[in-house]
Amino acid sequence: MASSVQSFGSRLLLLLTVLPLTLAVFAFVLQWRGGLNDPVTRWSPEFPGMASLPGPVLHASSDCADPLGRSHSPSFPYFRDWKFDFSPSDLTPKICIQTSTSAGLEQTLPWIFYHKVIGVSNFLLFVEGKAAFPNVYKVLETIPGVKVIHRTRELEEQQAKSRIWNETWLSSFFYKPCNYELFVKQSLNMEMAIIMAREAGMDWIIHLDTDELIYPAGTREYSLRHLLSEVPGDADMVVFPNYESSVERDDVKEPFSEVSMFKKNYDHLPKEVYFGNYRDATRGNPNYFLTYGNGKSAARIQDHLRPNGAHRWHNYMKTPNEVKLEEAAILHYTYPKFSDLTSRRDRCGCKPTKEDVKRCFMLEFDRAAFIIASTATQNEMLSWYRERIVWTDKALNLKLLRKGILTRIYAPMVIIQGLRESGVFSSLIASAEQATLSKDQFLLSVESSNSSRETTSGTITSRKIGKLYDSQATARKVLEFTGNTSHTLAVAPLSPPGLDDFSFETEMFSEPQ
Repeated sequence: MASSVQSFGSRLLLLLTVLPLTLAVFAFVLQWRGGLNDPVTRWSPEFPGMASLPGPVLHASSDCADPLGRSHSPSFPYFRDWKFDFSPSDLTPKICIQTSTSAGLEQTLPWIFYHKVIGVSNFLLFVEGKAAFPNVYKVLETIPGVKVIHRTRELEEQQAKSRIWNETWLSSFFYKPCNYELFVKQSLNMEMAIIMAREAGMDWIIHLDTDELIYPAGTREYSLRHLLSEVPGDADMVVFPNYESSVERDDVKEPFSEVSMFKKNYDHLPKEVYFGNYRDATRGNPNYFLTYGNGKSAARIQDHLRPNGAHRWHNYMKTPNEVKLEEAAILHYTYPKFSDLTSRRDRCGCKPTKEDVKRCFMLEFDRAAFIIASTATQNEMLSWYRERIVWTDKALNLKLLRKGILTRIYAPMVIIQGLRESGVFSSLIASAEQATLSKDQFLLSVESSNSSRETTSGTITSRKIGKLYDSQATARKVLEFTGNTSHTLAVAPLSPPGLDDFSFETEMFSEPQ
């Protein structure tokens, strides 16, 4: 009897030993053959378009992959099997972003691919300056969904005959330098972009600068497409309030990858919080924001659509029905690099006096920055930059973060860093170079392009447009305002509300009725 019990115990022990080993081997075989789902892949959140769109994958698969989805090289799990060269017909609604830019690839490539991640399919890039150099635009032209429009003599002549130039709603910005000239240029480009976007079958169009990123907060997935698909059908325009970057260092090189702190817009704050912390948030600057505070907008493409300056859209036949978003925003990276002070100075030929800068810049901070950059030494400029722009007071930062004035937003930083680590940008540049010219020819073309641009008409100005248009015998009365005009005047970059714009005591301290 004792022998039989001992034998049974031995068999049971053997079974308990062999069974787990058998199951482990079986699981290993299934995992090796792809029969089990990677738990990280299964449960990690996805961005719109992941694993559902045709085209080559971003990351190559490996038979030696870690079963838990971990990688020995830097990676971003949201981009597993992300595909970029999808057909616009696969996306609904179809969104187009238009910009006027002179930025280089170091800024433009992250800007484009970030917006591809959140669901934008088409980009209309009106390029000049550095963006129009062959080593830049040839790379941009290889990106699916990107159309590059050069500022040629033919474009100047075409825009000189445009409907906008024949009307008065934008004319208060004509024949002025710097920011005013840029504002006119942006509006003229937006007018052309509407036609191009409509021909491409787009549903929405957004004008955005290359120092701005759309932040689609409030969506289940980090998706601009989902956000716009939930807009009521009778809405013609969607307004994104803007947040302004609050840099914490004076040596930022790549703002999209290094800046995570932003100042919220007035529209996204309770009035008592905004006005109650206005002075702390302003830090001695002319306004709550360094530059504009009236956001940017997306327009539903339809008949009679027109721009209304760089911040809004309008319609020739009706007043658009406008919806303002309660969570989503535009992240505006404002003076994030110290070099931004001198770059603005180098683009404008105005005199550094308080009177003359009013001709060049619409907002007070831009005027002050231009004067400092034009008159101060390098050390004085750096000191001014640290005092007025860099948020070095950690106690104040913490206070305003707790109040909700400042906020941390990491998603763009993580997405763009993931794109950079994946090699998307470097491989795109390398393939574009191989597809065009040899290295020596490539550099030679850049040199000849730079020299030729000094002697040819490579840029458009509002003054040139006027001369081109007025040289043709027409009945247009230049720059005359008429009291009975029915067109809404262009919306300029506007500062956020200040303490003088409201009765502060009435707003804050009046007793409820």
